[in-house]
Amino acid sequence: MNRRVVVTGLGVLSPVGNTVKEAWLNITSGKSGISKLEGPEYSHLPCRIAGLIKENGSRIDLTKHFSKSELKSISPATAFALYAVKEALTEAGLLELTEEEKTNIGVAVGMGMVDLTDICDTNASFNKSYKQVSPFFVPRILANMAAGQISIKYGFRGPNHSVSTACATGAHAIGDSFRFIRNGDADVMICGGTEACISPLSIAAFCRLRALSTSYNDQPEKASRPFDKGREGFVMGEGSAILVLEELEHALKRQKNNKFPIYAEILGYGLSGDASHLTAPRGDGTGAMFAMERAIRDAKINKEMIGYVNAHATSTPLGDGIEAKAIENLFGDGKKVKVSSTKGAHGHLLGAAGNLEALFTVKAVQEGIIPPTINLESPEESHLDFVNGKNTKWDGTNRRIALKNAFGFGGTNASLCIGQYVS
Repeated sequence: MNRRVVVTGLGVLSPVGNTVKEAWLNITSGKSGISKLEGPEYSHLPCRIAGLIKENGSRIDLTKHFSKSELKSISPATAFALYAVKEALTEAGLLELTEEEKTNIGVAVGMGMVDLTDICDTNASFNKSYKQVSPFFVPRILANMAAGQISIKYGFRGPNHSVSTACATGAHAIGDSFRFIRNGDADVMICGGTEACISPLSIAAFCRLRALSTSYNDQPEKASRPFDKGREGFVMGEGSAILVLEELEHALKRQKNNKFPIYAEILGYGLSGDASHLTAPRGDGTGAMFAMERAIRDAKINKEMIGYVNAHATSTPLGDGIEAKAIENLFGDGKKVKVSSTKGAHGHLLGAAGNLEALFTVKAVQEGIIPPTINLESPEESHLDFVNGKNTKWDGTNRRIALKNAFGFGGTNASLCIGQYVS
């Protein structure tokens, strides 16, 4: 229980940037990564916007980063994770290791949804001929294959773990990895989530749930509006973010021979269930509040030490208000905790949301800059201090500590307590 867990590597592929430096600059500058969905397959749908990964102005072409043989056996989501993990491992100085060192490095990467396009295309092939079904079809659609492929590629032989808890996936993967290290199951964990969910079928399905924004097809950058009174639904995004977690003494020993940063410290992890509804959060906000309370208790700190909450807030009419209520009930009217949701800029990455936003929370506590919520023109009625439109400096001189919330369908909730690293 005395093993401290720090963040020593970060990697990202997202609608707001394909490196950590680029993504953090765009998030703190309030730049939107939401764009139009082009093509006749989207023209008849109520929602025609998404947070797409772009490269040189166009949607990323994976054939430029992976060979044809590689792409036969991996899904786009797995490819996204492999892209992001390379940056994270490079940052952490973990690309050249002995076989013995690799035995205590694990992987925990999950996804919220498998690739529906792959399923539809394979079904169409099957209707033509059994022999047209790819032998790699099953491995491509298994939710644990991003973790498996990372482990195989780099030879990591510690815990090989995958999480699939809807939109809490990425946060749960980080939290589980934190506990693996704290409990001595690994010295290093490569963790996060990945999602390549944008397709006509998935957009149509979420539209039928009335979950997506549909009024901003001509102004995509205005569509994602967390905590704004005019919010109407979320905007789907794609991508991956990877964090390298490491036991502190293990990291300090490595630092003697290899220069790499210690970005932040994971202090606590809280989980809860709403036990209420298939898709809607519990109306009184207690599910979210329990997760936050448990993360704070796990961190062995007082709630007054929390200066920032990176909210799950997806821009849905119901969810944002309930989360705001939960945060306010936990911290009270007299506590001015700053709150923001970066989903205004990159949309909702489903299974890769909690980890992408955890990465931004890590950067916030490291640099003392709190990222803004964009499109927050008429804030939710609350006593909370919403960071609106522009980034703000972290107040005070005490240790910077934040909570990162992530909630998912089925009533699953996670909260991470992330603190500034102090020796």
